[in-house]
Amino acid sequence: MATSTLHVEVVSAERSIWSGEAVNVIARTVEGDIGILPGHSPLVALLQPSAVEIFTLEGNREIVAVDGGFISVAQGRVSVLSAFARLGHEIDQHEAEQEYATALERLEHESDDEATRQHFNRARAQVRAAEKYTGQASTQLV
Repeated sequence: MATSTLHVEVVSAERSIWSGEAVNVIARTVEGDIGILPGHSPLVALLQPSAVEIFTLEGNREIVAVDGGFISVAQGRVSVLSAFARLGHEIDQHEAEQEYATALERLEHESDDEATRQHFNRARAQVRAAEKYTGQASTQLV
């Protein structure tokens, strides 16, 4: 019998970001957006740099910026694993937008090495998470 909740854990290389019970998780994979409800089939997928949304039992919505990584679903457990992750309320949208502009300029004009691409992906993910958290869209995202 399927459970009515999901146990969700979001972990970065540095720390555990969020852990708790949820009723829904929405994430962007390389195949597109995916919604995960209780009873979801087992799954492992690659994440795009984006904002993962977690809808809690209490009716709250947690937003987490990730710079890629994996999402795993099995037996009512959802694991989000990313080298970098940050909660939406920890992100200053203005600072994230400035960082994004700097990263985009470096990517377009200076270099397209792995470190520059990673910087760009993290900055873009933080802007997206901040937008979802505050409800204020940025005009900068490419």
